[in-house]
Amino acid sequence: MIKAVRDRKISPLELIDAHLAQIEKEQPRINAFVAIYRESARQQAKQATDALTATSDLPRLHGIPVTIKDSFDIAGEPTLCGSRFRIGHVARTDSTAVARLRAAGAIILGKTNTPEFLNNYETDNFITGRTNHPLDPRRTAGGSSGGEAAAIASYCSPGGMGSDGGGSIRVPAHYCGIAGLKPTPGRISAAGHFPEIAHPGGLLGIGGPMARTVEDVSLLYSVVAGHDWRDPFSAPVPVSHSAKNIRAIGVWFGFEDVPLDPDIRSAIERTAEEFRRAGYQVEPFQPKGLEQARELWWFFFEGIFAPFTREVIRGREHDAHWSSTDLMYEALEGPEPSGSEIVRNLIARDQMRARMLEQMEEYPILLAPVCTVTAPLHHTLRGPELHAAMSPSSTFNLLGMPGLAVPRGKSTTGMPIGVQLVGRPWDEQPLLTTAMRLERE
Repeated sequence: MIKAVRDRKISPLELIDAHLAQIEKEQPRINAFVAIYRESARQQAKQATDALTATSDLPRLHGIPVTIKDSFDIAGEPTLCGSRFRIGHVARTDSTAVARLRAAGAIILGKTNTPEFLNNYETDNFITGRTNHPLDPRRTAGGSSGGEAAAIASYCSPGGMGSDGGGSIRVPAHYCGIAGLKPTPGRISAAGHFPEIAHPGGLLGIGGPMARTVEDVSLLYSVVAGHDWRDPFSAPVPVSHSAKNIRAIGVWFGFEDVPLDPDIRSAIERTAEEFRRAGYQVEPFQPKGLEQARELWWFFFEGIFAPFTREVIRGREHDAHWSSTDLMYEALEGPEPSGSEIVRNLIARDQMRARMLEQMEEYPILLAPVCTVTAPLHHTLRGPELHAAMSPSSTFNLLGMPGLAVPRGKSTTGMPIGVQLVGRPWDEQPLLTTAMRLERE
């Protein structure tokens, strides 16, 4: 699209109108959008079209449409996160990610749907309703970036921003057959994202780009990545676009006690063989010291915050949607975390992370499942089975490592399958470069 605009083969206005027509066609079926900015998008596209004749010095995404998960602030618009408790909110300024996309010339088509408070692996709420899988409306597109994944997979959007605290970019990408990157926390600013992350949850959660190809994810990443003092987890680590020459990949099929869909296993094995043919050293990798990984992720993702969520909804429980309360009530069945328990678990998390990084000295990229199932029927994967299925992704949220979902075909039942590449902190570019090599092959 960038090349077509610069070569004057299509105008930004034609490009925006084509996407708006696709949204009009698909939105009643998939319900991916919370808001569609038809008038403002067309007005900006007209200005971008006029600029083509006025200058050749164009920003990188000049006239290119994008979409934004409804957890990132857009100035003058609400950030509802699927919640009645957010009605009346209007953002004063753009989130950093949105501001950087705009500065690069992108045009925002609309905001995409989420579960309430981003607190579920399915996208449903009382305000917008349920988002359906583009290939089968009986199935979920995933969560919490399910609306974004569905919009991209159905060609309503070429790409945009999601966020991920336990697989919320990678799982919807895997379910819907697109690509999605969860960077190292702090690599892409979460300033202007709701829920805020200036607390231990920021060890887990991060915004990241989603698109139909890894190449497009890499492009969006290059635009939005970078230091921002407004994000307490951001660090002035240079964003390198020339990758280290990593040629060793470890293959992990997930936790041994969690069943893995045979089609997903086959996709990982096929991918491993393709890497071998491309000259990579590919060996089995069985990490040690992850015995507490699932429990620790649950503690930091839900255990700490369930009591706060309960206080937010107290007296208005009827206004709270199951997509926010299912996990909350599950966490509240246990004792409320103590201060000493939080400290002990932070120590345990850091020790686990250090041990994992030591093991990745030999294999700095891991090939793994995104999760252990393909897109399930709505509201059927719950409880312990849900947590186990998502553990190949949530583990790397706990450890603060970048993970990239890469589309790898379909299952025998016709549902998309993705595989995950995982790297060491701040090593996003090696993941993207390695995945793009695979994509070109």
